[in-house]
Amino acid sequence: MADKIRILFLCTGNSCRSQMAEGWARHLKGEILDPYSAGIEIHGLNPNAVKVMKEAGVDISGHKSKNVTDFLRDGSEFDFVVTVCGHANETCPVFPAKTRIIHQGFDDPPRLAETAKTEEEALSHFRRVRDEIRAYIETLPGSLYSEGQ
Repeated sequence: MADKIRILFLCTGNSCRSQMAEGWARHLKGEILDPYSAGIEIHGLNPNAVKVMKEAGVDISGHKSKNVTDFLRDGSEFDFVVTVCGHANETCPVFPAKTRIIHQGFDDPPRLAETAKTEEEALSHFRRVRDEIRAYIETLPGSLYSEGQ
């Protein structure tokens, strides 16, 4: 069998969107993808992200918030880096030439939830983005190769 595609999902704080993307990639495409997630900063794992992923049958409770510089420092190599928020796309560090950077932005559930009047309304934002990320992950790896072409 060929080597798995190494992919890093990158967002600002590695607390929500990139964590959900890593979880979905492991759950849905673990036989072909070797997924990781990191942030430009470290904000800690968002409990609502954990909750809505668990509702969908994916346990990310053991994930840790990681800084992208840790991967760069230890020499980790990736085939693809997918930025899942605008800030990460704008501030993405330089990776080795073989790494292809792709931007696939998603709304920020914690920011959207700030104006929610109830917990259920707040969770609805997390669920919508969770489902949008799942739909994107289901297109992998094919969409990785067709981006920007």
